[in-house]
Amino acid sequence: MKKTILFLMVAAVSLAVVAPLFATGKGETGPVKIGVFVPGVAAGSPLYEQLVSGANKVAAENPNLSIKVVEAGFNQAEWPEKMTALAATGEYTWILTSNPSMPDVCKDIFKAFPKQKFIFMDGYVAGNPMTYSVMYNQVEQGYMAGYLAGLVTKSTMKGATPDLKVGAIVAQEYPALTKEMIPGYTQGFKAVDPGITLDYRVIGNWYDANKAADLANSMMDAGVDVILSIAGGAGQGTIKAAQARGRYIVYFDSNVYSLAPGTIIGCATLDQERIVVETLKKALQGKLAFGKADVVNAKAGYVDFADKDPLYLNNVAADIVAKMADLMKKFRGGSLSLPVPQM
Repeated sequence: MKKTILFLMVAAVSLAVVAPLFATGKGETGPVKIGVFVPGVAAGSPLYEQLVSGANKVAAENPNLSIKVVEAGFNQAEWPEKMTALAATGEYTWILTSNPSMPDVCKDIFKAFPKQKFIFMDGYVAGNPMTYSVMYNQVEQGYMAGYLAGLVTKSTMKGATPDLKVGAIVAQEYPALTKEMIPGYTQGFKAVDPGITLDYRVIGNWYDANKAADLANSMMDAGVDVILSIAGGAGQGTIKAAQARGRYIVYFDSNVYSLAPGTIIGCATLDQERIVVETLKKALQGKLAFGKADVVNAKAGYVDFADKDPLYLNNVAADIVAKMADLMKKFRGGSLSLPVPQM
């Protein structure tokens, strides 16, 4: 009840504020202010770090552009209220955010603030003139991680077990995860050997590293030797558990081999900083197509695998490195592409 009352009060206040400047198709000539809404905290979350760094890079090149970063914390129940408060100020030309769940979080906010423009990274919402969104082909990203996991579990690398079992520990379930990431991961390891099986666990939040460690140890007790981690800060527990037992981690979104060299053996990456910079530059030029939802892929370089890092090359068997190189040549050249399901 209190949240409902607060929402109605904020919506009413919004009617009295002065509407900010929006893209007109001719580019922005006056002061521009961007609210960067981080649904969590930036530090330790690769995509959020890239979200902030990309916005700051554009601001550094444009004296009329200012950035305010709002970190909403880990309690997802508070995100709608905090986003509402940000939109209610009427200060921001655009509100920039990143998370597959954010378009749904903002549904009621769209109605309350119809003049506010939103830019969603790593999200998908089409046909709304208030929004622009870009989604990564995370079927391809998952496939890269799964193919590596499959090669390693079948290998004679020191941490590999006789069981053909790989794992995935995720923070929470959401459409991009269940429709893209895990299906892509499964396609990847099944391409190595259809007999490989998946042990899949859900933590329930993005911060409980102790629970993640418990789940990882349970998996490893059952013979899992490679675990995909998609868990934000909670993933630290998975990494430490694998490190203690000489097993392996495949990581999503950023190159983090240095966090645990020899334990983190693969990083399927997204170039969010690049797409943030390109998107904001288009918005400043009045060329960003609000109402549109784009999907970017491996051929264009937004989805990739960090295979040039010495910490990868020196800790993964040479024959596996060679097979991954062949796979990535196909993805980067466009001879291998995977469809994205309707979200």
